[in-house]
Amino acid sequence: MRFPAFDMPLWVIALAALTVLQPQASEPPAEPAPAAAEAPGIGHDAIPRPFSAHYVAEWKNISVGTSDLQLQIDKQAGRYHYTWTTSARGIFRLVYSSDLIQQSWLRVIDDQVRPEKYRAEEGSSSVSFDFDWDSGHARGSTEGKPLDLALPPGTQDLLSIQIAVMLDLKNGNLPPTFHIIDKDRVKEFSYRREGETDLETALGTLHTVIVASRQTGSNRILRMWFAPELGFVPIQAERTRENKLEFAIRIRSLKR
Repeated sequence: MRFPAFDMPLWVIALAALTVLQPQASEPPAEPAPAAAEAPGIGHDAIPRPFSAHYVAEWKNISVGTSDLQLQIDKQAGRYHYTWTTSARGIFRLVYSSDLIQQSWLRVIDDQVRPEKYRAEEGSSSVSFDFDWDSGHARGSTEGKPLDLALPPGTQDLLSIQIAVMLDLKNGNLPPTFHIIDKDRVKEFSYRREGETDLETALGTLHTVIVASRQTGSNRILRMWFAPELGFVPIQAERTRENKLEFAIRIRSLKR
């Protein structure tokens, strides 16, 4: 299974598996779609609000993939279903012929994200586990092998962590560290808010908050740009190693 070596969390991880970067200049900017009707009990100021976003990426100026995020209200109150689909394009499709599909089911309790289950698949390979918060363990399987991990308080999966950061930025209380289940281990990541900047995007000029993340012991840094006016939806990310850009990804369209 071509899941990446998950040394960076959040929405860029799947694209790292495809070694990807930014949108094609030849593609016209997409117009934001009209806002979707709110689900019962979900107001315009609520976070997280349902959304779907499309990203395009390049590596060394070569367009190699697309990525789509979709956050939906689940059937049960206070629960969400988050899906992330990553597809290779061009010659990279010859190597990565199957889409990488990741899903997370989560709850938001008192502005805190609590993941309940995570699923990922690429072709015939899969990772699947459930969070048992009563026992403090995550159990399931990864690449056909049993998985049983002790859960530090606040542990996230590779998708729920994004929603957790969005909520923490909104509330102004981003923690300095997170624990994230990465395939078959719980890893620790540091997070630091680096400032704010106006960013030119396919959606227009957006005011963004910059967050830097690093796995403990790694020399790679992931910088992410979140847009407060869009409910802190991620707009852009760049990963560097020893101050050299490895890849970046930028948003092309957003529907609310």
